[in-house]
Amino acid sequence: MGTLIWLIALFFFLTGLAYARAGLLNATLATAAFLLVMTIASPVHWVIMLLLWAAFLGTAVPLNLTDWRQAKISAPALQWFRKVLPPISDTEREALEAGTVWWDGALFSGRPDWNTLHKYPKPVLTDEEQAFIDGPVEELCRMANEWQITTAFQNLPEEVWEYIKSNGFFGLIIPKEHGGKGFSAYAHSQIVMKLASRSGDLGSTVMVPNSLGPAELLLQYGTEEQKNHYLPRLAAGQEIPCFALTSPEAGSDAGAMPDRAIVCEGDWQGKKVLGLRVTWEKRYITLGPVATLLGLAFKVFDPDHLLGAEEDRGISLALIPTDTPGVEIGRRHFPLNAAFMNGPNSGTDVFIPMDYLIGGQERIGQGWVMLMNCLSVGRSISLPAGSTGAAKMASMTTGAYARIRRQFGLPIGEFEGIQEALARIGGNAYLMDAARTMTAGAVDLGEKPSVLSAVVKYHLTERMRQCLNDAMDVHGGKGICLGPRNYLGRAYQSIPISITVEGANILTRNMMIFGQGAIRCHPYVLREMLVTQNEDEHAAVSEFDDLLFEHVGFALSNAAGSFLLGLSAGHLARTPRHPETRVYYRQLSRLAAAFATMADTTMLMLGGELKRRERLSARLGDVLSNLYLGSATLKHYHDQGCPEEDLPFVEWALQDVLHKTEEALHQCLLNFPNPAVAMLLRIVVFPLGRHLAPPSDRVCAEIARRLMTPGAARDRLLAGCYRSSDPDDVTGLISYALEKIIAAEAIQARIAKAVKAGDLLVEPGADPIDAALQADLISAAEAEQLQAAEAARRAVIEVDSFSAQEMDPQHDTSKPLQV
Repeated sequence: MGTLIWLIALFFFLTGLAYARAGLLNATLATAAFLLVMTIASPVHWVIMLLLWAAFLGTAVPLNLTDWRQAKISAPALQWFRKVLPPISDTEREALEAGTVWWDGALFSGRPDWNTLHKYPKPVLTDEEQAFIDGPVEELCRMANEWQITTAFQNLPEEVWEYIKSNGFFGLIIPKEHGGKGFSAYAHSQIVMKLASRSGDLGSTVMVPNSLGPAELLLQYGTEEQKNHYLPRLAAGQEIPCFALTSPEAGSDAGAMPDRAIVCEGDWQGKKVLGLRVTWEKRYITLGPVATLLGLAFKVFDPDHLLGAEEDRGISLALIPTDTPGVEIGRRHFPLNAAFMNGPNSGTDVFIPMDYLIGGQERIGQGWVMLMNCLSVGRSISLPAGSTGAAKMASMTTGAYARIRRQFGLPIGEFEGIQEALARIGGNAYLMDAARTMTAGAVDLGEKPSVLSAVVKYHLTERMRQCLNDAMDVHGGKGICLGPRNYLGRAYQSIPISITVEGANILTRNMMIFGQGAIRCHPYVLREMLVTQNEDEHAAVSEFDDLLFEHVGFALSNAAGSFLLGLSAGHLARTPRHPETRVYYRQLSRLAAAFATMADTTMLMLGGELKRRERLSARLGDVLSNLYLGSATLKHYHDQGCPEEDLPFVEWALQDVLHKTEEALHQCLLNFPNPAVAMLLRIVVFPLGRHLAPPSDRVCAEIARRLMTPGAARDRLLAGCYRSSDPDDVTGLISYALEKIIAAEAIQARIAKAVKAGDLLVEPGADPIDAALQADLISAAEAEQLQAAEAARRAVIEVDSFSAQEMDPQHDTSKPLQV
């Protein structure tokens, strides 16, 4: 027994050294000291000790001899690494080099520092930004009528277009010196979120010029002449921009873009100038049908070597006025009944001068880098904000509807099945708002989070899909009948649009999040890849040796951390002293170490094959994503001052992401290509098995009550959502009715109690309110209050219907259908 205890102690001592990242030399000295004490003081048989010393010396001594280690280990490893390194195309390399690494790098390290997370400043609005949201944004939301936009006009009304242009909505990100608003990324996100909570078409129209579009590209890469000419015009709404990237044969695979430009000389405004003859065909271009300024991506070729010896000059970007001869633009797509402007454009041998290139001639071939840098910013803001706006709208309306709508004598929100759906809506909305806010805040800190932008794009649009599906389930027939009273139907119809654009979700999950993050965010892999390109073999081996053994120590540390944190339920992790959330910090720390171990092992075992193992990559991406979403939720709660009444939302979100993280790791192990390695990994990752459960019924019930009850927690969840109390407004009616229903509930309960006790008899078909009034159970004022509440309730649950004439396809569509 004594021998076993000492051997176990040795194992945990070595594991502790690895977890502490002691370093090779320090670990060697510490292990030697422990073995010496063990030799002198322990009852371990001398044969076992001899074997332990032989194993230790046979490993430690050679590893500490730098020359031997480089020649026998690092040099062969470098050659092997060069062979298994997956081939990287130019577009992939440029994508990897684009953007910055932020909190995703901390998660990849396996040891996130929660104090660092909380030290990042909380995003706040300036007085000017808040005034814009309270003024023009509020007014624009009030002006928008989704039913008329999508049926009568299939477009925004002219007065809405004019209001957008004249109030600077197209210049949110343009600096003030160029006539724009100069707003922060967080303000941009808040504005898009509020607009989208009112109308998806409104949100899409405003978000595009302020995300991946000419303004962002000009700000980062334009010449001074281009900036001075175009930015004031864009800010004032004199130019309507669009950007054309997607081609019929090259959607996700932008590297296969067939659109091309030939360097040549041509006539331009009466002069012979050097320029490009461009041929292209693009589709799915938002604002394209009404754009006056076309941003265009294409490949440049110089067959006559007018620019130099190189013929293939790479992807380049240009700004082309749409009235340029040969530009074909103006036709519309019809994306699932959505009315935002979207359509194709094309051109054949359209001549443009070199100064139409964004950044001028010197930027030829840099287009993909330019796009990746801008996309990482725009994708961090636009769709996450729009998705969160839809989730908040679903929370606001569905929570109220669940209290207003009654079945079996009770508000439907009292039934556990409805509560489960309400909890998913509210919990997802809280998590989405947290991730949206944290990511926009990172952009304001100067980050260009290329990996995290893919995380929030994918997961927030998917969670928005879940919110709207659940909202439709709760509303039932009310949700499926389109008409002026329906506030859900158009948002539900448009779900696939967000899923598809700015990187289709299947591609984003299966190839981008982990596929890009594994190289971009890992502390060593990208540096090791760059070493392989060093032509100085001696320098390459020396540098690779340092990186390799740092990487090995890093991997052993994370494996030890995963094992020890798993055994201790995360208690060994350093976490903030928040008693109500500390358990979640501990579990995130444990799973971060497990993720780092799984990521390193997977990359080691599969090498270049990982590019083709998309399902495995997707599951590892899910782990990284959920760790980020959990981190954002905890930071959001911290930044808001940890209000106790918000705790159910935090608990739901963390229980959901932790359970999904553990399940994703489990699925990785089940499908790992090497069963023996998978068995060892399971011991390291799940030493005590899997035990994290999805959100509890108690938490679900608490969230449902908060969504159905006006109060501070509900107000914080809905902050930034468009909220009206006007009973003539489609969503204002439901808020108006909720107020009336709650105010009358005590009177209603008094009548119900009297009926149940037999003190009040209500004849079949009679009105209980009249009966209670005649029996002096309620006053005339109370009867009037009940009748007003009942009228409001009835107005909410009504659904739209139309005459046969109105439903006729030949009906005059210039007149909106009336109820």
